[in-house]
This record gives sequence, structure tokens and C-alpha cells, in this order.
Amino acid sequence: MRLLESIKKQSKNISNFGETFLFILAFIVVLGISIYILTGQFGQSEPIKLDNVEVKEYKGQKLSSVNDFRENSIKGPQYINKDNYRLEVTGLVNNPKNYTYNDVINHQNYEKVVKLDCVEGWSVTILWRGILAKDIINEVSPKPNANTVIFYAYDGYSTSFPLDYLRNNNILLAYKMNNATIPPERGFPFQLVAESKWGYKWIKWITKIELSDDPNYKGYWERRGYSDSGYLNESFLK
Repeated sequence: MRLLESIKKQSKNISNFGETFLFILAFIVVLGISIYILTGQFGQSEPIKLDNVEVKEYKGQKLSSVNDFRENSIKGPQYINKDNYRLEVTGLVNNPKNYTYNDVINHQNYEKVVKLDCVEGWSVTILWRGILAKDIINEVSPKPNANTVIFYAYDGYSTSFPLDYLRNNNILLAYKMNNATIPPERGFPFQLVAESKWGYKWIKWITKIELSDDPNYKGYWERRGYSDSGYLNESFLK
């Protein structure tokens, strides 16, 4: 009888030990998973790199803020996935191309301070960084009859320029403003810095560039009575 009771007691102890062991094991597993998550192992293995902070002054010249712009786009801010982005350069060219975001920004970079003047009466002075639009155009080798460059945006907006304007001037296809990547609200991934022209010619969210032989092409605002040339020393209305 005593032997039977002893066996039962030992069995109970073994059972309790087993339950305790399983509890401890489960706790260790949960703890390990928690540490794994908190250290970011379920996400990226490398820390996320934050962008540069916006600068407020450049070589003694005070700059406007990216927040000084007024939202006046035709469909509101556009949000473009950089990984899926392609810049199509097509039309009257010998070598059409589709550039990724990195393809574009890996060209020679330039930066300069340029003031944007809006027809609504406000302006901003920004340090822009980007590549020269003519570098992209030269790579696709325009055909002899091409005389116009049409830019298209993700939201359906468009505008155009004489090919000579882009060839004869250092016009930036900008991806940074005030040393920070252009935010979606301001035109990410690329905005054209159309120097000497009204703000409606500074197209944002650029997805396509077409070389054309139609100098009379009219973009979004040009079809609504705005000047085709858009020069600041002229009225923006026809």
C-alpha cells in the first residue's frame, strides 16, 4: 500500500515538473519572439535612414520653407511608390528609355537657388537639387524634327516647352528642396524647376517626357487660357 502511494506521489511530482517545464519553455519562446520583434528582426535588418533636415539659409541667402507653398494642384497631393516608379522618355527620339528613380538621381547632380512665382500672387525661394533636364533629353537622342518637349504628371497634368528652352538653359529636374527630398505634397519624385516662368509651368509628379513636333501643344492650364510660353515678364493670361 505504501509502495502504491509512493508511486502515485512520484507520478504527481513528475506531472507537476512537466507542467512547470512546459510553462518555462513557453515563457522563453514568447520572450525570445518579443525581443526579436522589438529589435526589428521581423522588419528591415538595417536601421531606417532619415532624410536630411531642411536648411533655412544657403550662402547667406534666406530660404523659404517647403511649408510656405500653397496647395493648388488639380487633384491634390499625389503619392508615388519610389520602388515602382518609372520615368518614360519617348516620342520623336532614337533611343526611348524608362528610368527608375535611382537611374535618374544617379546622373550628375546640380543645385541652385531659384524663386518660384505663382500666378496667385505668392512666391517661394528654394534651394533646388537635381539633374539637368537636357542630360536626359540628350540620352534619348531627339530626332531632327522634334521641337517641343511635353511633360506629363501622375495626376493627369501636363505642360510643354520649346526644346531649345531646355537645351539652352540649365533647367533642373529636381528631387530635393532645401537639402531634403521633395515630399509628396510638393511633387515627389520630381519637379521641373522652370526658371523664368510662372509656377504653372513648374510641373510636379513627373512620370513622362515626350519629344514632339507640335509647338502648339496645350497643357492643362494652357487649354484654359493661360499663356503657352509662361514667361514671368509677360502676362500669364493670353
